[in-house]
Amino acid sequence: MKKVYFYGTCLVDLFFPDAGMAGIQLLRQAGLEVVFPEGQTCCGQPAYNCGYWEEARAVARAQVALFPDDLPVILPSGSCAGMMKVHYPELFHGEPDESQVRAFSGRVYELTQFLVDVLHVQLKDLGAPVKVTWHSSCHALRDLGLKVEPQSLLGQLENVEVAPLAREYECCGFGGTFSVRQPEISGAMVCDKSADAEATGASVLLSTDGGCLLNVNGALEAKQSQLRVQHIAEFLWERTHAR
Repeated sequence: MKKVYFYGTCLVDLFFPDAGMAGIQLLRQAGLEVVFPEGQTCCGQPAYNCGYWEEARAVARAQVALFPDDLPVILPSGSCAGMMKVHYPELFHGEPDESQVRAFSGRVYELTQFLVDVLHVQLKDLGAPVKVTWHSSCHALRDLGLKVEPQSLLGQLENVEVAPLAREYECCGFGGTFSVRQPEISGAMVCDKSADAEATGASVLLSTDGGCLLNVNGALEAKQSQLRVQHIAEFLWERTHAR
């Protein structure tokens, strides 16, 4: 394998562009050519989750058309990867282009999943000692079964201590439109998550999903916490390349 596609996602594009660039650099560091098709927009998940399936299919078809070659499609997001890999086949069941979409879905990988399970990367830590904690997003965990891959990469970094969350497998309360429709419940959930993260004594909370990072960061900033959030791609790139 010499070439892959990269799908940036909305939240990475708008809020975490450095994470997107870091993901591309990690793939290049592994010896791959990375193709970033122009015209990328939303994966269609918001419309899908709200029941607007026809609108979601229109968005999804536009994305699938951008990745015509038989190459892996890498995403720095468990949520968007879960939508494309797991829910696109359901969304297009019985549609004329179902087979084309299923073939596309079979090429989709979350970034850390691809680095570990396909590329078997070995990282060398060039950073100073630091304690971090890890938040497993719901979609990465439940749609993709992403459990050991991110921790495996962090475990290769000899100067990084990973302090586990007591409530790691609980939702942070974002849930896309859930946080808008149920703000009180969402707020209570993110308070629990942010308090759990602070209790670890870590200086950084890492995740593979921008939505979770935005939500938790908002709660931390509201209480003027010293704990900061960071996408795992950006964290890995900062620690493994010479400056």
